[in-house]
Amino acid sequence: MADRQSGARAVAERAAGEVDDEALDEVVRFTSDLIRIDTTNRGSGDCQERPAAEYAAEQLAGAGLEPAMLERTKGRTNVVARIEGTDPSADALLVHGHLDVVPAEADDWQVHPFSGEIRDGVVWGRGAIDMKNMDAMILSVVRGWARAGIRPRRDIVIAFTADEEASAIDGSGFLADHQRHLFEGCTEGISESGAFTFHAGGGLRLYPVAAGERGTAWLKLTAEGRAGHGSKVNRANAVSRLAAAVARIGDHEWPVRLTPTVRAALTELAAVLGIDADVDAPDFDVDLLLSKLGPAASLVEPTVRNSANPTVLEAGYKVNVIPGHATAYVDGRVVPGGEAEFRTTMDALTGPDVSWDYHHGEVALQAPVDSPTYAAMKAALEEFDPGAHVVPYCMSGGTDAKQFSRLGITGYGFSPLKLPEGFDYQALFHGVDERVPVEALHFGVRVLDRFLRTV
Repeated sequence: MADRQSGARAVAERAAGEVDDEALDEVVRFTSDLIRIDTTNRGSGDCQERPAAEYAAEQLAGAGLEPAMLERTKGRTNVVARIEGTDPSADALLVHGHLDVVPAEADDWQVHPFSGEIRDGVVWGRGAIDMKNMDAMILSVVRGWARAGIRPRRDIVIAFTADEEASAIDGSGFLADHQRHLFEGCTEGISESGAFTFHAGGGLRLYPVAAGERGTAWLKLTAEGRAGHGSKVNRANAVSRLAAAVARIGDHEWPVRLTPTVRAALTELAAVLGIDADVDAPDFDVDLLLSKLGPAASLVEPTVRNSANPTVLEAGYKVNVIPGHATAYVDGRVVPGGEAEFRTTMDALTGPDVSWDYHHGEVALQAPVDSPTYAAMKAALEEFDPGAHVVPYCMSGGTDAKQFSRLGITGYGFSPLKLPEGFDYQALFHGVDERVPVEALHFGVRVLDRFLRTV
């Protein structure tokens, strides 16, 4: 009798929390509508997120919430709202997504990047993956709860941010530094770049959940020299000095530095693929293991080391004039705990004739993979794709979780999508013909709803 009652209660609880058809329709419409609002962020300060923020705030208000619209700079608008949970003693959870997108050249696309066109069961446009899809999922889940009278256990703080695709100074940085009270009680957060289907070959489906990010170390290199005529011998040529430093940086082989998140990723990937591996062994060879992981190696390979890639060179103004000044920019990424090594190495690689400084820097992050929150993410994914395997990974890049970490918020990448084989999710980030399947959005709403109700 007790077992039957328990089973009936479980069925009733699940039925009460099922996603309704309206939420499934809304997530597609919201994704398309948000894509049509051009929020291109070129990093020059001219982006205007406000129309998208107003759209998001309108949907939240329709769910009975009271969203706050906040700006550091006119037009660079953020939206924050709180859903009160049923357990006042529980820590709050931050659910955040950014409203801006990177530029897109329409001539390169099959469809206009800001059309939001729905074609053959796919929503097309800039932001379909990064990350207006997740923004739409959040809105549709919240509105579905309002219709069903559902409240989560924990307080949920929803934040839609500006400026993530640049410095975040007008977005999450502004919120973390000047609107701390809105995030009171938040200890954990979820956002982009995790919980997507990764097809690892042989029918194996993985769902990598981000439990870490490499730190950002964007550098400006400066070489000073002696200006002069291009026909004369010049041992103090700023261009030559800079070029030599840039070549050394580009050629450098960084040593392996395995963080707890990456160790967990390697261990679980090896187990899923049936490969014997002891990542704690003194003679462990990470490159050998990566060579055995097949497609799954791409989830881990960028994060086993620091990295530094030269990206911009600026010098001179005339072919027969040696300039006295030359600059370069380097995109550096730093594993958690690798900051000191990175600085020391850059000092050595740039040498005595080139100076360097941070153009922009943000911390590296780690999140526990043995937490109840990670377990809840895993359970939600497995409920709706029971044959798949959830694994942790560390992002090679970064998200707004870096800025929110200033508030003591531990961040995870959890933006669920079930994708068909052959759909190259990672290539579509900042890529041409960005798009997302309608069925992937439906899956994401179901998983996000289940997770937020049970975490």
